Amino acid sequence: MNSRYKWWVVGMLWWIAFFNYADRQAIFSVFPLLEKELHLNSVQLGLLGSAFAWVYGLASPVAGLIVDRVRRKSAILGGLQTWSVICMATAAARSFPALVFFRAAEGLGETFYFPASVSLVSDYHAPETRSRALGIHQTSVYIGTIAGGFFAGAIAQHYGWRWSFVVFGGLGVLLGVVLSRFLKEPKRPAEGVRMPLGEFLNVLLRTPAALLLMGAFVCANFVAVVLLSWMPKFLYDKFHLSLAAAGLTATVFVQLASMAGSPLGGWLADTLRRRMPGGRMAVQAAGVLCGAPFVVLCGLTNSSAWLVVALAAWGFFKGLYDANIFAALFDVVPEEARGTAAGFMNMVGWLGGGGTAPIVIGFIARDRGLGVAIAMASVVYGVAGALLISAIAVRGRTATR
Repeated sequence: MNSRYKWWVVGMLWWIAFFNYADRQAIFSVFPLLEKELHLNSVQLGLLGSAFAWVYGLASPVAGLIVDRVRRKSAILGGLQTWSVICMATAAARSFPALVFFRAAEGLGETFYFPASVSLVSDYHAPETRSRALGIHQTSVYIGTIAGGFFAGAIAQHYGWRWSFVVFGGLGVLLGVVLSRFLKEPKRPAEGVRMPLGEFLNVLLRTPAALLLMGAFVCANFVAVVLLSWMPKFLYDKFHLSLAAAGLTATVFVQLASMAGSPLGGWLADTLRRRMPGGRMAVQAAGVLCGAPFVVLCGLTNSSAWLVVALAAWGFFKGLYDANIFAALFDVVPEEARGTAAGFMNMVGWLGGGGTAPIVIGFIARDRGLGVAIAMASVVYGVAGALLISAIAVRGRTATR
C-alpha cells in the first residue's frame, strides 16, 4: 500500500468524525426550542447532554475490546450507519423521556468510532507522524461541531428542530455507503495477538502515566462539554442572539482556533517526543493551563468583543491538548491493546467528565447563574494540568530505568 494512502485514510475518517460531532452537537443549538415546546428546565436540558455521555462512556470499554478483535473498518462504518439512523429517528420524539432515549441510543452508536479510528490511524502512522495524523483527524471534530451548531440552529429556525436531525442523519447514511468502497483495513502490527481484559487491567494498574492521562482527560472533557452543551444557550440568553447566531458564535471561534492549535500541537508533540519521553504530555499540560483563564473570561465578561477573544484563546489551547489525547496514551500502553485503551479512556472521560458536566452546570446555573457556572469550570482545567505534570514526571522516571 503506497505511503500516500495513509493520509487518504486520515481524510476519509475526517468526514466520519465530522458527522460524529455534528450529530451530537445539533441538539444543543435547539435547547431554547425544546425548552419552550416541551417545557423543560435547565436540569432536564442538562440531562439530555448527560444521557448521551453516560451511555457513550459505559459502552466504551466494551467497544474497545471488540475493536481489538474485529475488522476496524466494519466497526467504523457500522457505527456510522447506526448512529445516523438513530439521529434521524430523534425527529420522532414527542416527549422528554423519548428525547433522553434517543440521545442515549446515539451515544451507544457512536461509541465504536474513536477506539476503532485512532487504532486504525496509529497502524498506518508510526510514532514519527502519529501526532500529526491524529491532530489533523481531530480538526474534523471542530468543523463538525461548528456545522452541527450553526446548521441545526438555522434549519430549526426555518423548518423546526426535527428537520435538523433528519438532515444530519441522512447525510451520514449516504457517507457510509460511499466510503465502504474506499476504506481499507491495514494489517495490525501485533497480528493475532489479543490481550485479555484481565491482563490489560493489570498492565493499566501498573502504568501510572496511563492512569494520570485518563484522569486529565476526565477534567479536560468536563470543560469541553461545558462549552459544547451550555454556550449556545448562554449566548441566546445573555447576548440575545438568534438560534442560528448563538449556535454559530458558540462554536465557530473556539473550533476554528482549535483547528489551528491541533495541528500545531501535533507537530510540537512529535518534535518534543524525540527529545523527552513526556513530550506529548508537556504540550497537553500547556494547553489546559493556558486555557484556564480564558474559561473564566468567557463566563464573566459582559463584552461581546472580549467574549470572542476568550472563546478563540480557549479553543486554541484546547487544540494543543486535543491533538495528543490518544497519541500520548499510545506511548505508554501495548500496541495490541490500543482499541481497549482508547475505549477505557473514553469511558472515564465521558462518565467522569462529559456525563457530569451538563447536569452539574445545570444545577449551579439554577442557583448562581450560567455565566458563573461556566467560569467555575476553569478550576477543573487546573486539576488537569496538575495531573499531566505528574504524568510527565512518572514517564521520565520510567524511561530512565
